[in-house]
Amino acid sequence: MTAHIKQLSRNRIQKLIDWEYVHINDQLCTNKKAAVQVGDRIQVTIPEPRPLELTAEDIPLDILYEDEHLIIINKPAGLVVHPAPGNMSGTLVNAVLAHCGDQLLGIGGVQRPGIVHRLDKDTTGAIVVAKTDLAHSDLQAQMKAKTARREYLAVVYGAPKEDSGAINAPLGRHPADRKKNAVVAEDRGGRHAVTHWQVAERLGNFSLLRFRLETGRTHQIRVHSAHMGMPVVGDPTYGSGRDVGVNLPGQALHAERLELRHPATGEPVVAIAPLPAHFETLLRVLRNRARSA
Repeated sequence: MTAHIKQLSRNRIQKLIDWEYVHINDQLCTNKKAAVQVGDRIQVTIPEPRPLELTAEDIPLDILYEDEHLIIINKPAGLVVHPAPGNMSGTLVNAVLAHCGDQLLGIGGVQRPGIVHRLDKDTTGAIVVAKTDLAHSDLQAQMKAKTARREYLAVVYGAPKEDSGAINAPLGRHPADRKKNAVVAEDRGGRHAVTHWQVAERLGNFSLLRFRLETGRTHQIRVHSAHMGMPVVGDPTYGSGRDVGVNLPGQALHAERLELRHPATGEPVVAIAPLPAHFETLLRVLRNRARSA
């Protein structure tokens, strides 16, 4: 099977060269930096996608934006993004497969949805999925270059003295608990991590903070918040375990705003995810407490 070369990302073409699927003037191309001349004939063979052992599942999706290139979803709490051992079904991927079907072809020769970034199971809010190889490559590049902007809201314990600030602390595996992450020095395996924060609302002994990610490490906001001495309310891993009187499915952390450049048109795309009901209930309870204190 062949395809027009303009439909392929640079990364995809490099992989095809590695797999010996590219010929120049009927000669196998093995050099990714090979020079070509006007009149050269380039042939690129696209292998048939290898389907993953995934099933499409009719799981309702709250769609914030969609076109033929990408889809942005408001993920609910409790929904795992990507299948993994112990969670091979009932994930966002299974839902997107049912919604998009055969559109999700291509990356690495594998039939798979184009997951660009992830949200923790109980973190809610906006997440983008690419529908094409080019969109996936472009969106990942935006994430890496930090031109895609992600803003989160979280209710945390405590009240910072300042109205805004930044946490610059490297993150890595917790030295005593491999299921957790922690602030770890870079010479001990920690990776550069920066989180910007701003007070959105003061709620007595609690605060509603707005976070902006400069980097995208696993559990970054949750670990950095706990490192500040202000863990996210309801966080079962890094939180205090205190009961706030509201039934929460997990951490009160919501990816409210996602800004990116459209991979095909270059136009800005902004998606705003409404707060889930349990988050609204928590805010209402804390506001009432703060007023009556």
